[in-house]
Amino acid sequence: MELRLKPFEESFGKEFTHPGTFNGQWGVEGAPDFVESISPIDGAVIGRVSLTTEVEFEETVRKARKAFLTWRKVPAPKRGEIVRQMALRFREYKEELGKLITLEMGKILPEGEGEVQELIDIADFAVGLSRQLYGMTTHSERPHHRLYEQWHPLGPIGVITAFNFPVAVFGWNAMIALVCGDTLIWKPSSKTPLCAVAVIRVMDEVLRENGMPEGIVNLIVGSGATIGRRLVEEPRVPLISATGSVPMGKRVAQAVAARLGRTILELGGNNGVILMEDTDMELALQAVLFGAVGTAGQRCTTIRRLLVHEAILDTFTERLVGAYQAIQVGNPFESRTLMGPLIDAEAVRRFEAAVARAEREGGKVLTGGKVLKEGDYARGFYVQPTLVMAHPDMPVIEQETFAPILYILPFKTVEEAIALHNAVPQGLSSAMFTRNLIHAETFLGPEGSDCGIANINIGTSGAEIGGAFGGEKETGGGREAGSDAWKAYMRRQTCTINWGQDMPLAQGIRFGSGCTT
Repeated sequence: MELRLKPFEESFGKEFTHPGTFNGQWGVEGAPDFVESISPIDGAVIGRVSLTTEVEFEETVRKARKAFLTWRKVPAPKRGEIVRQMALRFREYKEELGKLITLEMGKILPEGEGEVQELIDIADFAVGLSRQLYGMTTHSERPHHRLYEQWHPLGPIGVITAFNFPVAVFGWNAMIALVCGDTLIWKPSSKTPLCAVAVIRVMDEVLRENGMPEGIVNLIVGSGATIGRRLVEEPRVPLISATGSVPMGKRVAQAVAARLGRTILELGGNNGVILMEDTDMELALQAVLFGAVGTAGQRCTTIRRLLVHEAILDTFTERLVGAYQAIQVGNPFESRTLMGPLIDAEAVRRFEAAVARAEREGGKVLTGGKVLKEGDYARGFYVQPTLVMAHPDMPVIEQETFAPILYILPFKTVEEAIALHNAVPQGLSSAMFTRNLIHAETFLGPEGSDCGIANINIGTSGAEIGGAFGGEKETGGGREAGSDAWKAYMRRQTCTINWGQDMPLAQGIRFGSGCTT
Protein backbone atom coordinates (compact mmCIF):
# COMPACT_ATOMS: atom_id res chain seq x y z
CA MET A 1 0.00 0.00 0.00
CA GLU A 2 1.47 3.34 -1.04
CA LEU A 3 2.26 6.17 1.34
CA ARG A 4 -0.74 8.16 0.07
CA LEU A 5 0.72 11.58 0.71
CA LYS A 6 0.55 13.01 -2.78
CA PRO A 7 -1.22 14.22 -4.71
CA PHE A 8 -3.99 14.92 -2.21
CA GLU A 9 -6.73 15.34 -4.77
CA GLU A 10 -6.13 11.79 -6.04
CA SER A 11 -5.45 10.05 -2.73
CA PHE A 12 -8.17 11.45 -0.49
CA GLY A 13 -11.91 11.69 -0.84
CA LYS A 14 -15.16 10.71 0.78
CA GLU A 15 -14.88 7.13 -0.45
CA PHE A 16 -11.26 6.66 0.65
CA THR A 17 -11.01 4.64 3.88
CA HIS A 18 -7.65 3.76 5.37
CA PRO A 19 -7.12 1.20 8.14
CA GLY A 20 -6.74 2.86 11.53
CA THR A 21 -4.82 0.06 13.20
CA PHE A 22 -1.16 -0.68 12.62
CA ASN A 23 0.94 -3.20 14.55
CA GLY A 24 3.44 -4.17 11.91
CA GLN A 25 0.51 -4.93 9.62
CA TRP A 26 -2.37 -2.64 8.72
CA GLY A 27 -5.88 -3.56 9.77
CA VAL A 28 -8.60 -4.48 7.34
CA GLU A 29 -9.45 -1.86 4.72
CA GLY A 30 -13.08 -0.84 4.43
CA ALA A 31 -14.05 -1.77 8.01
CA PRO A 32 -17.68 -0.81 8.83
CA ASP A 33 -16.81 1.53 11.72
CA PHE A 34 -14.75 4.57 10.82
CA VAL A 35 -14.10 8.22 11.60
CA GLU A 36 -14.31 10.87 8.90
CA SER A 37 -11.47 13.34 8.54
CA ILE A 38 -13.04 16.73 7.81
CA SER A 39 -10.91 19.62 6.59
CA PRO A 40 -11.67 22.77 8.60
CA ILE A 41 -10.79 24.81 5.51
CA ASP A 42 -14.10 24.06 3.77
CA GLY A 43 -15.84 21.38 5.84
CA ALA A 44 -15.21 18.73 3.18
CA VAL A 45 -14.53 15.08 3.99
CA ILE A 46 -10.98 14.33 2.90
CA GLY A 47 -10.85 10.70 3.95
CA ARG A 48 -11.99 8.08 6.40
CA VAL A 49 -10.01 5.97 8.86
CA SER A 50 -11.38 2.75 10.32
CA LEU A 51 -11.68 2.40 14.07
CA THR A 52 -9.59 -0.05 16.06
CA THR A 53 -11.55 -3.04 17.33
CA GLU A 54 -11.06 -4.75 20.67
CA VAL A 55 -9.44 -7.71 18.92
CA GLU A 56 -7.05 -5.39 17.06
CA PHE A 57 -6.20 -3.57 20.27
CA GLU A 58 -5.30 -6.78 22.05
CA GLU A 59 -3.13 -7.89 19.12
CA THR A 60 -1.42 -4.48 19.04
CA VAL A 61 -0.50 -4.58 22.73
CA ARG A 62 0.75 -8.15 22.36
CA LYS A 63 2.96 -7.22 19.43
CA ALA A 64 4.24 -4.05 21.12
CA ARG A 65 5.25 -6.10 24.15
CA LYS A 66 6.89 -8.82 22.04
CA ALA A 67 8.81 -6.25 19.97
CA PHE A 68 9.99 -4.54 23.14
CA LEU A 69 11.74 -7.72 24.25
CA THR A 70 13.89 -7.46 21.10
CA TRP A 71 14.15 -3.68 20.71
CA ARG A 72 15.41 -3.16 24.27
CA LYS A 73 18.47 -5.34 23.45
CA VAL A 74 19.45 -3.27 20.41
CA PRO A 75 22.33 -0.98 21.51
CA ALA A 76 21.10 2.56 22.11
CA PRO A 77 23.44 4.10 19.49
CA LYS A 78 22.04 1.63 16.93
CA ARG A 79 18.52 2.68 17.91
CA GLY A 80 19.72 6.25 17.44
CA GLU A 81 20.98 5.41 13.95
CA ILE A 82 17.52 4.18 12.98
CA VAL A 83 15.97 7.39 14.35
CA ARG A 84 18.55 9.34 12.30
CA GLN A 85 17.31 7.59 9.18
CA MET A 86 13.75 8.50 10.15
CA ALA A 87 14.78 12.16 10.38
CA LEU A 88 16.26 11.98 6.89
CA ARG A 89 13.10 10.36 5.53
CA PHE A 90 10.91 13.02 7.13
CA ARG A 91 13.08 15.64 5.45
CA GLU A 92 12.16 14.08 2.12
CA TYR A 93 8.45 14.27 2.96
CA LYS A 94 8.52 17.64 4.74
CA GLU A 95 6.63 19.58 2.08
CA GLU A 96 3.97 16.93 1.51
CA LEU A 97 3.45 16.19 5.19
CA GLY A 98 3.28 19.92 5.94
CA LYS A 99 0.50 20.24 3.36
CA LEU A 100 -1.34 17.33 4.90
CA ILE A 101 -1.21 19.00 8.32
CA THR A 102 -2.60 22.20 6.83
CA LEU A 103 -5.32 20.31 4.95
CA GLU A 104 -6.48 18.23 7.91
CA MET A 105 -5.84 20.58 10.85
CA GLY A 106 -6.12 24.03 9.25
CA LYS A 107 -2.95 25.80 10.42
CA ILE A 108 -1.26 27.99 7.81
CA LEU A 109 1.23 26.23 5.55
CA PRO A 110 4.41 27.73 7.12
CA GLU A 111 3.22 26.41 10.48
CA GLY A 112 2.41 23.02 8.95
CA GLU A 113 5.90 22.69 7.51
CA GLY A 114 7.33 24.11 10.74
CA GLU A 115 5.65 21.31 12.65
CA VAL A 116 7.34 18.72 10.46
CA GLN A 117 10.64 20.51 11.08
CA GLU A 118 9.97 20.16 14.79
CA LEU A 119 9.59 16.42 14.30
CA ILE A 120 12.90 16.38 12.42
CA ASP A 121 14.62 18.46 15.10
CA ILE A 122 13.55 16.20 17.96
CA ALA A 123 14.75 13.19 15.97
CA ASP A 124 18.13 14.86 15.52
CA PHE A 125 18.21 15.59 19.25
CA ALA A 126 17.37 11.96 20.03
CA VAL A 127 20.22 10.70 17.85
CA GLY A 128 22.74 12.50 20.07
CA LEU A 129 20.84 11.44 23.17
CA SER A 130 21.25 7.79 22.19
CA ARG A 131 24.92 8.08 23.22
CA GLN A 132 24.21 10.05 26.41
CA LEU A 133 21.83 7.95 28.51
CA TYR A 134 24.09 8.51 31.48
CA GLY A 135 23.88 6.95 34.90
CA MET A 136 25.57 8.31 38.03
CA THR A 137 28.36 6.75 40.07
CA THR A 138 28.73 7.83 43.70
CA HIS A 139 31.00 6.84 46.59
CA SER A 140 29.83 4.03 48.85
CA GLU A 141 30.17 4.34 52.62
CA ARG A 142 31.35 0.72 52.68
CA PRO A 143 34.92 -0.27 51.76
CA HIS A 144 35.46 -2.16 48.52
CA HIS A 145 31.96 -1.29 47.27
CA ARG A 146 30.83 0.61 44.21
CA LEU A 147 27.47 2.37 44.17
CA TYR A 148 25.95 3.56 40.92
CA GLU A 149 22.69 3.95 39.01
CA GLN A 150 21.75 3.00 35.47
CA TRP A 151 18.75 3.40 33.19
CA HIS A 152 16.91 0.63 31.35
CA PRO A 153 14.13 0.64 28.74
CA LEU A 154 10.68 0.79 30.31
CA GLY A 155 8.30 -1.00 27.94
CA PRO A 156 5.52 -0.16 25.49
CA ILE A 157 4.62 3.53 25.79
CA GLY A 158 1.09 4.78 25.17
CA VAL A 159 1.01 8.20 23.47
CA ILE A 160 -2.27 10.14 23.28
CA THR A 161 -2.09 13.32 21.21
CA ALA A 162 -4.39 16.26 20.43
CA PHE A 163 -5.47 17.67 17.07
CA ASN A 164 -3.57 20.96 17.26
CA PHE A 165 -0.10 19.41 16.78
CA PRO A 166 -0.95 16.17 14.99
CA VAL A 167 2.70 15.36 14.20
CA ALA A 168 5.14 17.23 16.45
CA VAL A 169 3.84 16.19 19.87
CA PHE A 170 3.94 12.53 18.92
CA GLY A 171 7.49 13.13 17.73
CA TRP A 172 8.54 14.62 21.06
CA ASN A 173 7.54 11.36 22.71
CA ALA A 174 8.29 8.86 19.97
CA MET A 175 11.85 9.81 19.08
CA ILE A 176 12.94 9.99 22.71
CA ALA A 177 11.15 6.76 23.63
CA LEU A 178 12.67 4.91 20.67
CA VAL A 179 16.27 5.69 21.55
CA CYS A 180 15.46 4.80 25.16
CA GLY A 181 14.51 1.32 23.96
CA ASP A 182 10.72 1.54 24.25
CA THR A 183 8.05 0.58 21.75
CA LEU A 184 5.08 2.84 20.97
CA ILE A 185 1.30 2.66 20.82
CA TRP A 186 -0.08 5.91 19.44
CA LYS A 187 -3.70 7.02 19.80
CA PRO A 188 -3.99 10.25 17.79
CA SER A 189 -6.87 12.68 17.84
CA SER A 190 -9.83 11.40 15.86
CA LYS A 191 -9.90 14.84 14.22
CA THR A 192 -6.52 14.34 12.52
CA PRO A 193 -6.10 10.61 11.84
CA LEU A 194 -4.63 10.95 8.34
CA CYS A 195 -1.58 12.79 9.68
CA ALA A 196 -1.00 9.88 12.04
CA VAL A 197 -1.34 7.34 9.25
CA ALA A 198 1.26 9.22 7.19
CA VAL A 199 3.77 9.50 10.05
CA ILE A 200 3.47 5.82 10.96
CA ARG A 201 4.02 4.83 7.33
CA VAL A 202 7.28 6.77 7.17
CA MET A 203 8.57 5.31 10.44
CA ASP A 204 7.59 1.76 9.50
CA GLU A 205 9.30 2.16 6.15
CA VAL A 206 12.62 2.87 7.90
CA LEU A 207 12.20 0.13 10.51
CA ARG A 208 11.55 -2.47 7.79
CA GLU A 209 14.63 -1.37 5.86
CA ASN A 210 16.67 -2.04 9.01
CA GLY A 211 15.22 -5.51 9.53
CA MET A 212 13.45 -4.64 12.77
CA PRO A 213 10.57 -6.74 14.10
CA GLU A 214 6.90 -5.84 13.81
CA GLY A 215 5.33 -3.94 16.72
CA ILE A 216 7.93 -1.26 17.45
CA VAL A 217 5.63 1.56 16.27
CA ASN A 218 1.89 0.99 16.47
CA LEU A 219 -1.29 2.95 15.78
CA ILE A 220 -4.80 2.71 17.18
CA VAL A 221 -7.66 5.02 16.21
CA GLY A 222 -10.83 5.56 18.23
CA SER A 223 -12.52 7.77 20.77
CA GLY A 224 -11.15 8.53 24.20
CA ALA A 225 -14.17 6.88 25.79
CA THR A 226 -13.52 3.56 24.03
CA ILE A 227 -10.06 2.75 22.72
CA GLY A 228 -8.46 5.58 24.71
CA ARG A 229 -9.88 4.28 27.97
CA ARG A 230 -8.72 0.78 27.06
CA LEU A 231 -5.19 2.07 26.51
CA VAL A 232 -4.88 3.99 29.77
CA GLU A 233 -6.20 1.03 31.77
CA GLU A 234 -3.85 -1.47 30.11
CA PRO A 235 -1.37 -2.82 32.72
CA ARG A 236 1.10 -3.93 30.01
CA VAL A 237 1.63 -0.27 29.08
CA PRO A 238 3.72 1.17 31.95
CA LEU A 239 3.66 4.81 30.80
CA ILE A 240 0.92 6.95 29.27
CA SER A 241 1.90 10.30 27.79
CA ALA A 242 -1.28 12.30 27.21
CA THR A 243 -1.77 15.74 25.67
CA GLY A 244 -5.19 17.38 25.82
CA SER A 245 -7.69 19.13 28.05
CA VAL A 246 -7.59 19.28 31.85
CA PRO A 247 -10.72 17.11 32.26
CA MET A 248 -9.19 14.50 29.94
CA GLY A 249 -5.93 14.61 31.89
CA LYS A 250 -7.70 14.07 35.19
CA ARG A 251 -9.45 10.99 33.83
CA VAL A 252 -6.19 9.62 32.47
CA ALA A 253 -4.32 10.31 35.71
CA GLN A 254 -6.93 8.54 37.82
CA ALA A 255 -7.10 5.50 35.56
CA VAL A 256 -3.33 5.07 35.30
CA ALA A 257 -2.79 5.73 39.04
CA ALA A 258 -5.35 3.03 39.85
CA ARG A 259 -2.97 0.48 38.30
CA LEU A 260 0.14 2.25 39.67
CA GLY A 261 1.35 3.21 36.21
CA ARG A 262 3.16 6.38 35.16
CA THR A 263 1.89 9.43 33.32
CA ILE A 264 3.33 12.39 31.45
CA LEU A 265 0.52 14.96 31.29
CA GLU A 266 0.53 18.02 29.01
CA LEU A 267 -2.80 19.71 29.66
CA GLY A 268 -4.31 23.20 29.71
CA GLY A 269 -2.44 26.43 29.10
CA ASN A 270 -3.82 29.86 30.03
CA ASN A 271 -0.65 31.72 29.29
CA GLY A 272 0.05 35.27 30.36
CA VAL A 273 2.51 37.91 29.13
CA ILE A 274 3.48 40.92 31.23
CA LEU A 275 4.44 44.16 29.49
CA MET A 276 6.34 46.46 31.85
CA GLU A 277 6.54 50.22 31.33
CA ASP A 278 9.95 49.89 29.64
CA THR A 279 8.77 47.30 27.11
CA ASP A 280 10.25 47.38 23.63
CA MET A 281 6.88 47.82 21.94
CA GLU A 282 7.95 46.70 18.48
CA LEU A 283 9.41 43.50 19.89
CA ALA A 284 6.38 42.87 22.05
CA LEU A 285 3.91 43.56 19.24
CA GLN A 286 5.49 40.88 17.04
CA ALA A 287 5.57 38.35 19.87
CA VAL A 288 2.01 39.00 21.03
CA LEU A 289 0.60 38.90 17.53
CA PHE A 290 2.05 35.48 16.71
CA GLY A 291 1.61 34.13 20.24
CA ALA A 292 -2.09 35.01 20.38
CA VAL A 293 -3.15 34.42 16.77
CA GLY A 294 -0.81 31.64 15.57
CA THR A 295 -2.61 28.36 14.86
CA ALA A 296 -5.85 30.38 15.30
CA GLY A 297 -5.27 30.42 19.05
CA GLN A 298 -5.27 26.62 19.22
CA ARG A 299 -1.88 26.12 20.81
CA CYS A 300 -1.41 25.06 24.41
CA THR A 301 1.16 27.88 24.54
CA THR A 302 -1.14 30.52 23.00
CA ILE A 303 -1.09 33.92 24.74
CA ARG A 304 -4.53 34.31 26.31
CA ARG A 305 -3.90 37.06 28.88
CA LEU A 306 -1.91 40.23 28.22
CA LEU A 307 -1.02 42.22 31.35
CA VAL A 308 -0.04 45.76 30.38
CA HIS A 309 1.44 48.46 32.60
CA GLU A 310 -0.93 51.42 32.80
CA ALA A 311 1.82 53.76 31.54
CA ILE A 312 1.79 52.11 28.11
CA LEU A 313 -1.73 50.67 28.09
CA ASP A 314 -3.35 53.12 25.67
CA THR A 315 -0.42 53.30 23.26
CA PHE A 316 0.18 49.57 23.03
CA THR A 317 -3.52 48.70 22.89
CA GLU A 318 -4.04 51.09 19.99
CA ARG A 319 -1.17 49.53 18.05
CA LEU A 320 -2.37 46.03 18.83
CA VAL A 321 -5.92 46.77 17.67
CA GLY A 322 -4.54 48.09 14.40
CA ALA A 323 -2.40 44.99 13.93
CA TYR A 324 -5.35 42.69 14.68
CA GLN A 325 -7.56 44.44 12.16
CA ALA A 326 -4.89 43.92 9.49
CA ILE A 327 -4.69 40.15 10.01
CA GLN A 328 -5.75 38.23 6.92
CA VAL A 329 -8.04 35.35 7.87
CA GLY A 330 -8.69 32.71 5.26
CA ASN A 331 -7.50 29.66 3.38
CA PRO A 332 -4.30 28.51 5.13
CA PHE A 333 -2.77 27.44 1.81
CA GLU A 334 -2.74 31.03 0.56
CA SER A 335 0.49 32.93 1.25
CA ARG A 336 -1.27 36.11 2.39
CA THR A 337 -3.21 34.28 5.11
CA LEU A 338 -1.96 34.74 8.68
CA MET A 339 -4.76 32.88 10.45
CA GLY A 340 -6.66 29.85 9.25
CA PRO A 341 -9.85 28.23 10.58
CA LEU A 342 -10.72 26.67 13.92
CA ILE A 343 -10.78 22.89 13.88
CA ASP A 344 -14.55 22.33 13.74
CA ALA A 345 -18.05 23.69 14.42
CA GLU A 346 -17.82 22.89 18.13
CA ALA A 347 -14.70 25.06 18.42
CA VAL A 348 -16.63 27.90 16.78
CA ARG A 349 -19.45 27.50 19.30
CA ARG A 350 -16.96 27.66 22.17
CA PHE A 351 -15.50 30.84 20.68
CA GLU A 352 -18.94 32.47 20.49
CA ALA A 353 -19.80 31.38 24.02
CA ALA A 354 -16.55 32.77 25.44
CA VAL A 355 -16.99 36.16 23.74
CA ALA A 356 -20.59 36.42 24.95
CA ARG A 357 -19.57 35.47 28.48
CA ALA A 358 -16.73 37.99 28.53
CA GLU A 359 -19.18 40.74 27.61
CA ARG A 360 -21.65 39.63 30.28
CA GLU A 361 -18.88 39.73 32.88
CA GLY A 362 -17.93 43.31 32.01
CA GLY A 363 -15.36 42.89 29.25
CA LYS A 364 -15.30 45.15 26.21
CA VAL A 365 -14.60 43.73 22.77
CA LEU A 366 -12.09 46.09 21.13
CA THR A 367 -11.98 44.29 17.81
CA GLY A 368 -13.17 41.00 16.36
CA GLY A 369 -15.56 38.76 18.24
CA LYS A 370 -17.52 37.61 15.21
CA VAL A 371 -17.89 34.33 13.34
CA LEU A 372 -17.15 34.65 9.62
CA LYS A 373 -19.90 32.94 7.63
CA GLU A 374 -20.28 34.70 4.31
CA GLY A 375 -18.47 34.59 0.97
CA ASP A 376 -15.18 32.72 1.13
CA TYR A 377 -15.92 31.84 4.76
CA ALA A 378 -19.27 30.20 4.13
CA ARG A 379 -17.98 26.65 4.34
CA GLY A 380 -15.13 26.38 6.89
CA PHE A 381 -14.82 27.30 10.53
CA TYR A 382 -13.51 30.85 10.51
CA VAL A 383 -13.68 33.51 13.23
CA GLN A 384 -12.19 36.96 13.78
CA PRO A 385 -9.12 37.33 16.00
CA THR A 386 -10.48 39.03 19.10
CA LEU A 387 -9.22 41.52 21.69
CA VAL A 388 -11.13 42.06 24.93
CA MET A 389 -10.39 44.74 27.51
CA ALA A 390 -10.91 42.82 30.73
CA HIS A 391 -10.66 43.13 34.51
CA PRO A 392 -9.33 40.64 37.08
CA ASP A 393 -12.75 39.73 38.49
CA MET A 394 -13.96 38.12 35.25
CA PRO A 395 -14.16 34.33 35.77
CA VAL A 396 -13.87 33.74 32.01
CA ILE A 397 -10.20 34.73 32.04
CA GLU A 398 -9.44 31.74 34.25
CA GLN A 399 -10.52 29.26 31.60
CA GLU A 400 -8.70 28.16 28.49
CA THR A 401 -10.71 28.78 25.34
CA PHE A 402 -8.97 27.18 22.37
CA ALA A 403 -9.58 30.17 20.11
CA PRO A 404 -7.95 33.50 19.16
CA ILE A 405 -9.29 35.52 22.11
CA LEU A 406 -6.83 37.73 23.98
CA TYR A 407 -7.79 39.42 27.27
CA ILE A 408 -6.00 42.68 28.12
CA LEU A 409 -5.54 43.46 31.83
CA PRO A 410 -3.97 46.72 33.11
CA PHE A 411 -1.72 46.83 36.19
CA LYS A 412 0.35 49.36 38.19
CA THR A 413 3.23 47.47 39.87
CA VAL A 414 5.34 44.42 39.11
CA GLU A 415 4.02 42.74 42.25
CA GLU A 416 0.45 43.26 41.08
CA ALA A 417 1.32 41.95 37.62
CA ILE A 418 2.87 38.74 38.94
CA ALA A 419 -0.07 38.16 41.29
CA LEU A 420 -2.52 38.58 38.41
CA HIS A 421 -0.42 36.38 36.20
CA ASN A 422 -0.36 33.51 38.69
CA ALA A 423 -4.04 33.78 39.63
CA VAL A 424 -5.23 31.06 37.21
CA PRO A 425 -5.37 27.27 37.63
CA GLN A 426 -3.04 26.57 34.69
CA GLY A 427 0.74 26.96 34.65
CA LEU A 428 2.32 26.18 31.30
CA SER A 429 4.12 29.10 29.61
CA SER A 430 4.72 32.73 30.58
CA ALA A 431 6.69 35.79 29.55
CA MET A 432 7.68 39.29 30.61
CA PHE A 433 8.90 42.13 28.42
CA THR A 434 11.25 44.50 30.20
CA ARG A 435 14.73 46.02 30.10
CA ASN A 436 14.87 46.13 33.90
CA LEU A 437 17.14 43.40 35.26
CA ILE A 438 15.47 43.43 38.67
CA HIS A 439 12.00 42.96 37.16
CA ALA A 440 13.26 40.18 34.89
CA GLU A 441 14.99 38.29 37.68
CA THR A 442 11.99 38.74 39.96
CA PHE A 443 9.77 37.19 37.31
CA LEU A 444 12.19 34.27 36.90
CA GLY A 445 12.74 33.85 40.63
CA PRO A 446 10.83 31.75 43.17
CA GLU A 447 8.31 34.54 43.82
CA GLY A 448 7.76 35.10 40.10
CA SER A 449 6.07 33.04 37.40
CA ASP A 450 4.62 29.74 38.63
CA CYS A 451 4.77 28.18 35.15
CA GLY A 452 6.94 25.43 33.77
CA ILE A 453 8.21 27.83 31.07
CA ALA A 454 9.20 31.44 31.79
CA ASN A 455 10.64 33.79 29.16
CA ILE A 456 12.02 37.32 29.00
CA ASN A 457 11.48 39.44 25.88
CA ILE A 458 10.07 36.59 23.80
CA GLY A 459 6.55 35.20 23.65
CA THR A 460 5.06 32.05 25.12
CA SER A 461 4.99 29.97 21.91
CA GLY A 462 7.72 28.35 19.90
CA ALA A 463 9.54 26.37 22.58
CA GLU A 464 12.85 24.87 21.44
CA ILE A 465 13.12 21.10 21.62
CA GLY A 466 16.39 21.27 23.59
CA GLY A 467 14.54 22.36 26.72
CA ALA A 468 12.11 20.27 28.72
CA PHE A 469 8.55 21.20 27.76
CA GLY A 470 5.69 21.16 30.26
CA GLY A 471 3.94 23.01 33.05
CA GLU A 472 2.66 23.04 36.59
CA LYS A 473 -0.73 23.11 38.37
CA GLU A 474 -3.55 22.00 36.06
CA THR A 475 -1.11 21.74 33.17
CA GLY A 476 -0.21 18.38 34.68
CA GLY A 477 3.45 18.53 35.66
CA GLY A 478 4.74 16.45 32.74
CA ARG A 479 7.92 17.15 30.79
CA GLU A 480 8.65 16.18 27.20
CA ALA A 481 11.31 16.83 24.54
CA GLY A 482 14.77 17.99 25.71
CA SER A 483 16.91 18.34 28.83
CA ASP A 484 16.55 15.18 30.96
CA ALA A 485 12.92 14.51 30.00
CA TRP A 486 14.19 11.18 28.63
CA LYS A 487 14.31 9.79 32.16
CA ALA A 488 10.52 9.50 32.24
CA TYR A 489 10.73 6.90 29.45
CA MET A 490 13.18 4.65 31.30
CA ARG A 491 13.40 2.84 34.62
CA ARG A 492 16.09 3.79 37.09
CA GLN A 493 18.10 1.06 38.75
CA THR A 494 20.44 1.56 41.72
CA CYS A 495 23.28 -0.97 41.81
CA THR A 496 25.87 -1.92 44.43
CA ILE A 497 28.89 -4.11 43.72
CA ASN A 498 30.93 -5.64 46.54
CA TRP A 499 34.37 -6.38 45.19
CA GLY A 500 35.90 -7.15 48.61
CA GLN A 501 36.06 -10.20 50.87
CA ASP A 502 33.86 -8.90 53.70
CA MET A 503 30.12 -8.30 54.08
CA PRO A 504 29.80 -4.89 55.81
CA LEU A 505 26.28 -3.47 56.23
CA ALA A 506 25.30 0.13 55.62
CA GLN A 507 24.86 2.62 58.45
CA GLY A 508 27.54 0.78 60.43
CA ILE A 509 25.18 -1.99 61.48
CA ARG A 510 26.76 -5.13 62.94
CA PHE A 511 24.65 -8.27 62.73
CA GLY A 512 25.62 -11.45 64.54
CA SER A 513 26.16 -13.09 67.94
CA GLY A 514 22.49 -12.52 68.74
CA CYS A 515 22.68 -8.75 68.84
CA THR A 516 22.63 -5.64 66.64
CA THR A 517 24.62 -2.57 67.67
